[in-house]
Amino acid sequence: MQKIIENQQFSAERALYNMRDLCVRDCRFAGEEDGESALKECRNIDVQNCFMDLRYPLWHVHGLSAEHCELTENCRAAMWYDRDVRISDCRMNGIKALRECRRIDISGMQANSPEFGWRCRDIHIEKSALQSEYAFFESRNIRAENLQFAGKYSFQYTKNVRIDRSRLQTKDAFWHAKNVLVTDSELDGEYLGWYSENLTLVRCHIKGTQPLCYCKGLRLVDCTTENCDLAFEYSSVHAEIRGCIDSVKNPRRGKIEADAVGELIRTQDSVYPVRAAVFAKGKRL
Repeated sequence: MQKIIENQQFSAERALYNMRDLCVRDCRFAGEEDGESALKECRNIDVQNCFMDLRYPLWHVHGLSAEHCELTENCRAAMWYDRDVRISDCRMNGIKALRECRRIDISGMQANSPEFGWRCRDIHIEKSALQSEYAFFESRNIRAENLQFAGKYSFQYTKNVRIDRSRLQTKDAFWHAKNVLVTDSELDGEYLGWYSENLTLVRCHIKGTQPLCYCKGLRLVDCTTENCDLAFEYSSVHAEIRGCIDSVKNPRRGKIEADAVGELIRTQDSVYPVRAAVFAKGKRL
């Protein structure tokens, strides 16, 4: 049976340390004592409608449900080394909010957290908005649906990623990523997907300079582009593009088809042999 703690304020260090089968409801973790690690090493806890303004509140928790909670900028490094986590309709505003966690289910989240989601495994995130300078670095087994992301260096060194119906405003996304599928999404930013392996984009709109260079196993299916110049340099690629792509430079292998190509650049100083076939309106360039 769950023990219920409600309508209380906690400010001491490790205030509820190592508790089991607990529901914490309508509580505040704040105060002059500035205590950290309030719920560290807990098991099977529900945290509902709580306000967290202290550091490191939820470390090494196994079996965590957080619902309708607010984690402030002072609530830094909120969830580390956790297992079996469900985050629903929470606001997370502290730096490094999620790290080295396993089996995480996120929905309805609003987050502004630099370095969010590093080295995590088995993440499902949906109907959420995230702002982060570095997001999901070296994480694996990610599923994202209806994600609104704004930041800089997202999904770098990730593996086994699927993203559907999302909007990513980000530069240097998917660098060195492996086994990534993105469908029905908008990718807005510079230097998309460099050094990736097995990156597939289906019905995506791609915007920004110098996308998709140094890629291996790159596929674009029924995609559109905007302000994309110097694309595909030294990539192994099979691409089907609706509309015009501004310029293609030194594609290494494969086949690129578009309605129009503003410029095909094959330089004499290319480091690798440039053998990809490029077609515009069915005519090889």
